Amino acid sequence: MFGIYLKRELSRRKKAALVIALGLALGIALVITVNSVSAGMQQAQDKVLKSLYGLGTDMTVTKARAAPTGNSSGRPKFDFDAKADSGKSQSSDRVTTQGGQSLKSSLVTRVAAQKGVASAVGALSLNVTKVDGSFTQGKAKSSTSGSGQQGGPGGGQNGGTGTPQVQGGGASFDVNSYSVAGVDVTRQDLGPLATSKITTGTTFTSAQSDAKVAVLATAYAKENKYTVGKTFKISGTPYKIIGIAAPDSGESTTDVYLPLKQAQTLGDAKNKVTTIYVKATDSKQIDTVKAAVQKNISGTTVTTSADLADTVSGSLSTASNLATSVGTWLSIAVLVAAFLVAALLTSSAVSRRVREFGTLKALGWPSRRVTRQVVGESMVNGLLGGALGIALGVGAAAVVTAISPKLTAQLGSTGGGGGTGGPGVGGPGRQAASAARNTVDIALSAPVSVTTIALAAGLAIAGGLIAGAMGGWRASRMRPADALRSVA
Repeated sequence: MFGIYLKRELSRRKKAALVIALGLALGIALVITVNSVSAGMQQAQDKVLKSLYGLGTDMTVTKARAAPTGNSSGRPKFDFDAKADSGKSQSSDRVTTQGGQSLKSSLVTRVAAQKGVASAVGALSLNVTKVDGSFTQGKAKSSTSGSGQQGGPGGGQNGGTGTPQVQGGGASFDVNSYSVAGVDVTRQDLGPLATSKITTGTTFTSAQSDAKVAVLATAYAKENKYTVGKTFKISGTPYKIIGIAAPDSGESTTDVYLPLKQAQTLGDAKNKVTTIYVKATDSKQIDTVKAAVQKNISGTTVTTSADLADTVSGSLSTASNLATSVGTWLSIAVLVAAFLVAALLTSSAVSRRVREFGTLKALGWPSRRVTRQVVGESMVNGLLGGALGIALGVGAAAVVTAISPKLTAQLGSTGGGGGTGGPGVGGPGRQAASAARNTVDIALSAPVSVTTIALAAGLAIAGGLIAGAMGGWRASRMRPADALRSVA
């Protein structure tokens, strides 16, 4: 009886049921869309942190660079000799450590021994500034005058020579900067190379801890037309290219990867590192581990992924803030409005059914049965609205994913590293990103999770219950006499 009557009443009031369902559907669709976009923002930020911070890295330990003392400015200095041979090419490499003051390699062991630390790996960040070009020697020439009068000193009666002048000559030099990261070849799962994948060739082996081999970033190799098997030089030392690495997301902040010992030799930093990458045993205890490291190893700066996330700016950060604040509140407002509209429409529909409910009560229907009938109709409307809302929300999320709008994320220095990349990347950075920022382009997606679908279903049921409760309460208060007055 309940089902038959429910079906008949819904069929009679298709338009009213559709209006209520559409109102709920719009609110639920907006909630799904905002939740999916927010999830996509979170995934994008995770990609940024993984590409710039280090896959599996929970924190880094660095030391702020000390201010230059005395006459030392810390700026590159190049010395060239003026060769007698005009046009002969000259070249010089200036290798400097980046990312903060150097730390003793023994600190890696001390950090690894701290409670809550699963593993720790040291890395050395270098910047190589290469200057090459040539001097062109000028030629001395004397000017002559055609005057018939006696010339000056050294001149004759029919002409003379002036003061010799140097003509031509000069210098033409090209400056190129690139970043180098020294990698602990025994632990490549943690550190600068952990966020990249070898696309051509191979990565380092444990036996190559001090070998003259290198892995290049894809962009740097393409720019300089380097391929696997070729050799290039740094400060006169030849290195064989054994692999080309592409970052998992974004752009690599390092151009050249070398075994750690080779990087230490190049940078005149024996048994030194600039960054210690740390993985915690429990991701929920990162703050505790950070405090322990700072307490037991003084003078260091510990930066967690949460600290680094605070420095992410750009359109990704702006869009994320909008999705979190404006989008969330807008979803709540629209959803509340949809619930109120559904409740008011249901209550209004009940008011127009005075004769019907009064007659049913006169026939012996108790108030609870009338209430159950109204709630049942509202629940069907709510479920219909939920289905439509889920379809609309999933469709909107699919459109966002298909369009894949590009967002940029800029990672600023947190102050501990002193390099262009900040402490999160240990300092190596593309020179184009100069003073303080690394920029990564991320394609936004809007994944719809099972949790989001479950939330939408729950909202649909809640909307139906709220509307049914209000309408049912009003229907339960009707008396058979109301129906008789309506007939009269």
